[in-house]
Amino acid sequence: MTAAEPAPNARPDPIGSGETAAVRVRNDRRFFGHPLGLFTLFTTELWERFSYYGMRAILLLYLTSEMAEGGLGLDTAIGQALVAIYGTGVYLLTIAGGWLADRIIGARRAVLYGGVVIASGHVVLAIPGAAFSFLGVALVAVGTGLLKANVSSMVGELYERDDERRDSAFSIFYMGINIGSFFSPFIVGFVRGLWGYHAGFLVAAVGMAIAVAFYVGGRRALGGAGDVAPNPIAHDEWPKVIRLFAIVLAGFALLTVIAALVTGGFGMTTLVDALSYAAFVAPVAAFVVMYRSPKVTDPERHRLLAYIPLFVAAMLFWMIFEQAATTLTTYAAERTELNVFGLGLQPEFFQSINPLSIIILSPVFAWLWLKTHDRPALPYKFAIGLLLAGASFLVLSAGAAVAGGDRTPALLLIGVYVIQTLGELFLSPVGLAATTLLAPRAFRGQAMGLWFLAPAAGTAITAQVVQVTQDVPDTAYFGWTGVVAVVFAAALFLLAPWVKRQVRAADAAEGVHTAGD
Repeated sequence: MTAAEPAPNARPDPIGSGETAAVRVRNDRRFFGHPLGLFTLFTTELWERFSYYGMRAILLLYLTSEMAEGGLGLDTAIGQALVAIYGTGVYLLTIAGGWLADRIIGARRAVLYGGVVIASGHVVLAIPGAAFSFLGVALVAVGTGLLKANVSSMVGELYERDDERRDSAFSIFYMGINIGSFFSPFIVGFVRGLWGYHAGFLVAAVGMAIAVAFYVGGRRALGGAGDVAPNPIAHDEWPKVIRLFAIVLAGFALLTVIAALVTGGFGMTTLVDALSYAAFVAPVAAFVVMYRSPKVTDPERHRLLAYIPLFVAAMLFWMIFEQAATTLTTYAAERTELNVFGLGLQPEFFQSINPLSIIILSPVFAWLWLKTHDRPALPYKFAIGLLLAGASFLVLSAGAAVAGGDRTPALLLIGVYVIQTLGELFLSPVGLAATTLLAPRAFRGQAMGLWFLAPAAGTAITAQVVQVTQDVPDTAYFGWTGVVAVVFAAALFLLAPWVKRQVRAADAAEGVHTAGD
C-alpha cells in the first residue's frame, strides 16, 4: 500500500479536505491527548444522561403523588410497575436502535434522531395531563433506545483498533456519564421542589437540548464516525427483513393477548405484562437460536452454556440495582429521614449516590485489578457483584425492621446505594467483555444486544413482583429479595469451576490459550 492510498475501510472526509478521517483522528490530540470528537460525544452523553436520570429521579414521585400535589395519583404498585417496565422498554428498544444503526441509518443519524425524540418527550412530559405524560415517557424510551448504544459505538469508531488511547477514551467518556447522572437529581429535584413536576421535566428537556446542540455543533470533529451503516441491508434482503418485522410484531401481539387474558382485560397492567413477557422470551429465544445455529461450533456451544449462569446473575443484579427508580425511591419518600447532618433532602437526591460512588471508586477498582492481575476469575466477579446487591437489600431490610414504623436514617439508604455500587463495579464493567468473549463468532456483532437483555429481563421481574407484593412490609420485601439474590450468588460460586471448565474445554478444542481464568 502506498502512502497515497487510504487505509482499508477508511472513512472519507465529510468536509472535503482530502484527508481521511482515520488519519485526522490519529493525529488529533486536542482534547487531553484525544480527538476533539471525543469531547463532542463526551458532552453529548453527559447532558443526555443528565436529562435521563433527572427525569427518572422524579418519574415515580410524579406518577404516584396526589393530583392536588401535581401528580397523577396512581397506586404505588402500578407506578412502580410502570417505571420498571419503562426501563425494560428502554433496554429492548436499545437492541432495535443498534440494529437500525448497523443496517439502515448509521450510528450518527441514530444518535441525532434519538436526541431529538428524547427532547420532544421531555417537552411533552412538561405539559400537564395524563395522556401527555404517557406519550412523553414513550418518546423518551424510543429516543433512548436509538441513542444509548450508538453513541458508545461512535467513541470506538474514533480510534483504530490498535490505538493505545482507546481504553482511556472510554474511561473519559464514562466519566461524562457519571457527572451528568450525579448532578441531575439535585438540579431537577431542586426545581421540582420549587415549581412542581412539570418544571422538573422541562429542566430535563433543556439538558437534552444542550446535548443535541453539542452533538450537531461538533459533527465536524467526529470525522465521519457513524456516518455509514456498517452492514447495510442488501436489496434482496428486504423481503427477509420484512418477514422478521412481521414475526416480531405478531409475537408481541400474541403476548399482549395472553397478558389481556391473564389480567382479564386491556389496560395499563396489560402493557406492563406484555412487555415483561417479551423481556423474558427474548433472551430464551436468543440463546436457543445461537445454540441451534449451524454457524456455531461445538466449542462455542460450550462457551454459550458457560455464559447462561452469568446472564442469570446479571439479570438478578439489575433486578435489584434498577429499583433505584422504583422501590428505593418510594422508600426514600415514605420511610427515610430526609436530612443528613441538618441538611434537608429531596427523595430524588439519593439517586446521585451511585454516580458519585462510581467516580470515587472506579480508580480504586482499576488499581485493584492491576495489582491482582485481573483476579478473581470472571464467574467469581459476577457472583461477588450479585452477592453485594443481595446484601444491600438485606441491610435495608434489617434497618427497616429495627426502625419498626418509624423512618430510618438517611445514612442507611446512602449505605445501600454504596454497597450496590461496589457490586456494580464487580459485575458491570466485565459484563460486556464476558459477553463478547463467550458469544459465538457468528453472533459477536449482536453481543451488545444480548447484554442489554439482562437488565431488560431484570426490570421486567421487578415490574411483576411489585404488583403482587404491594401489601408486603418493607422488611419482608427487601429481605426476601436479598435472600434470593444471595442464594443465586452462592450457586454461582459453586458453579464457577464448571463455568471455567467449559471455557477451558472450548479453548483447548480450538487450540487457543484458555480464557477461563
